[in-house]
Amino acid sequence: MTKQMVTVKCPECGSTNLVFDSDMGEYVCGRCGLVIEENIPSQSAEWRAFTPQERDSRARAGTPTDYSHYDKGLSTVIRVEKDAFGRPLSPKVKQQMWRLRRWQTRSKVHASQSRNLMLAMSELQRLSDILHMPSSIHDMAAIVYRKTLNEGLVRGRSIGGMVAGALYAAVRFSKLPRTLKEISEASQRNQKEIARSYGVIVRNLDMRMPIDDPADYVTKVAEKAKVSNDVEGLAISLIGAAKSKYATTGKDPSGLAAAALYLSARMLKEKVTQAQLAKAANVTEVTVRNRKRDLMKSLDLIKA
Repeated sequence: MTKQMVTVKCPECGSTNLVFDSDMGEYVCGRCGLVIEENIPSQSAEWRAFTPQERDSRARAGTPTDYSHYDKGLSTVIRVEKDAFGRPLSPKVKQQMWRLRRWQTRSKVHASQSRNLMLAMSELQRLSDILHMPSSIHDMAAIVYRKTLNEGLVRGRSIGGMVAGALYAAVRFSKLPRTLKEISEASQRNQKEIARSYGVIVRNLDMRMPIDDPADYVTKVAEKAKVSNDVEGLAISLIGAAKSKYATTGKDPSGLAAAALYLSARMLKEKVTQAQLAKAANVTEVTVRNRKRDLMKSLDLIKA
């Protein structure tokens, strides 16, 4: 609404239950019925619609702002073949449209920041498609990258590395079970470069990252290794017990998840090899064996 309510409670009975009547343009007290404010202009559409299809066809609003597009999805498209009614343009008008379209394209990439965003958002879309990232993670990574660009953190660093770092920051912040190694393989960049970019982003944007929980990785590894739900449930219980004894601190969550699944499978006499779990967790068999040994020691388990 264009007009703000100055009164926060009814002057007659003191009630704060104020009701807005959009048909009459009035604020009314819900307890005593006193009209507190009237003649309030309505911001709703001036047309009426009786079906969803009719409402959609009459709506004049565009798409919402999308931060994953370099121009936030607010660019103008100049059509050079037909007009708004579908009629073909004359050669003279078509030539004018081509000229306008060319100048519009030039204006988009005139500023260095716009060119940077075009390349970065394209790379982010590519990484998100390869890793099957949810749209929420994709949008958050785009916002993080925009903030790094505004802070001048991208200057002197590679765009691809900073995009991968922003995506990893969004993944860590949202507790999505994706590892730095997976993002490195998708972006075809060195893990150290992405880790440095991630560190720069976290420090300068003052982002407080939650600690990775190995239990979040159990389901992902279990699905890839095709183990049963019973093994998966027992593995989560083992990790919970290890966390209570602070045995998971500083350990790779993927390796711990694979080790917990291996121990659970041996306890329930289900056939699964360390090689299968190591491949599913994207770690080495040595890591699985070491984490298995740590879990057994911390939980006082008999050799499995």
